[in-house]
Amino acid sequence: MSEEESLRWSIVEACRNMRGLGLNQGTAGNISLRWQDGLLITPSGMAYEEMQAEDIVFMTSEGRFAPGQLPSSEWRIHCDILSARPDVQAVVHAHPLYSTAFAICRETIPAVHYMIAAAGGPTIRCSDYATFGTQELSEMALVALQDRNCCLLANHGIIATGPSLSKAMWLAVEVETLCHQYAIARQIGTPRILSDTEIAVNVEKFRTYGLRERS
Repeated sequence: MSEEESLRWSIVEACRNMRGLGLNQGTAGNISLRWQDGLLITPSGMAYEEMQAEDIVFMTSEGRFAPGQLPSSEWRIHCDILSARPDVQAVVHAHPLYSTAFAICRETIPAVHYMIAAAGGPTIRCSDYATFGTQELSEMALVALQDRNCCLLANHGIIATGPSLSKAMWLAVEVETLCHQYAIARQIGTPRILSDTEIAVNVEKFRTYGLRERS
């Protein structure tokens, strides 16, 4: 199996795992991986159970793709993140329940747990709202992702990025778990927020903490 085919299958597998991980429903969400001078991205509107490696769309960084293929409607977000962030190799966009609920309320997630350090700072920002699939939404996502590895999209869902697909998926699950914990904590009482100083310590610790991949 070639490197490209292996990457294509890794995207298919990740898509099929999203529902079991509590990240998605139906055909919602999309995934991309940096490849050569562009990216590999999920097609639009295809059931993950039916998706095959050849269905994954190769796009140039300028947004060009082969005739007869149709990339995800959110291809602009993926192209722009990968162009703007050389540290990012993979982008996961999904609509998990609790994260999306906070996105609907357009709330920033504060430092209610030290795992927020995985986001790269003391908050998980929520972007402003824009219609799905538009350049405006992509630009708003980039603002929310400044100095961060993930964000909420207003009235929409989440974006998680990473130096690999497995780490981007791991981060997406952590974001959803954190939002779930925050929602329950607000029902129980008043969540206590960790200081920016404490989160800065944890961000530094996260340079050698978190998901470890086999070499």
